[in-house]
Amino acid sequence: MPEGLVVVDKPQGWTSHDVVGRLRRLCGTKKVGHAGTLDPMATGVLVVGVGRGTKLLTYLVGADKTYEAVIRLGQGTVTEDAEGEVTAVAAPESVDALTEEQIMQAVGGLLGEIQQVPSAVSAIKVDGKRSYARVRAGEDVQLAARTVTVSRFDVHSMTPLDLADGTHVVDLSVTVDVSSGTYVRALARDLGDALGVHGHLTVLRRTRVGSLDLTHAADLDELKQIIADGATVPVTSPDTAARAMFPSRELTSQETTDLGHGKRIAATGSAELTAAFAPDGGVVALLEDRGNPGERTAKPVLVLRAQ
Repeated sequence: MPEGLVVVDKPQGWTSHDVVGRLRRLCGTKKVGHAGTLDPMATGVLVVGVGRGTKLLTYLVGADKTYEAVIRLGQGTVTEDAEGEVTAVAAPESVDALTEEQIMQAVGGLLGEIQQVPSAVSAIKVDGKRSYARVRAGEDVQLAARTVTVSRFDVHSMTPLDLADGTHVVDLSVTVDVSSGTYVRALARDLGDALGVHGHLTVLRRTRVGSLDLTHAADLDELKQIIADGATVPVTSPDTAARAMFPSRELTSQETTDLGHGKRIAATGSAELTAAFAPDGGVVALLEDRGNPGERTAKPVLVLRAQ
């Protein structure tokens, strides 16, 4: 059985759970999970863990991400994306009056650390029930704002369009770099609201999760063909993945033994999680410095190779 991470280029129309189900069949194991759900409408990077690789997924979920998207100004939808019913349409003259300067000023207001109200049709639980399930049941769901960071919000093009029903809209092609927990469709909604014309997402493609991007990805047809040719699903080993995802520390034999038993060792001196590697090059644990200044030690928060 392969063990490690598989970066899948998720096709449109598939849920993240669908992809996990396909990988379970292709890899011949139930020990498969994913890091960071993608909506069925979205495509792109979905990081899947297989076997021991599933242990790393928790630490990938919190990684920053890059998306390419199309934001449609002039219409709002119940889901804040193209799959939902249109609930609001801006006056044609309001859309026609939009200027590049106005749009870029509103984009600037969504950069940096911001307070974002998640989409009501998100998977966030409200009193034990998914928010989207409450919305579909006809409830009016109000979620609390949360702090997120938008470190890049590039607008590549602004295209005025007349839809088949005569609605005037402007489509923005954008790239955003965002922290974990950021909803890109909420950015589309908030941008439209800031401009007074409503907004929603029509295209979403995730191109990066942490250090893993589309250059590492394979689509499901490619993986299926690999299996048909008699090979196994190619994975990025936990050792290689850990070196790519975290700062690294080389261990002595004694430190390797201590960490394998869950013991603390000398501090790493880093504010980040650090991957610790045995003399043979294999990843042993993820470390986090803890304790008072001058007394800090490195605690294994995840042991990947027990003694």
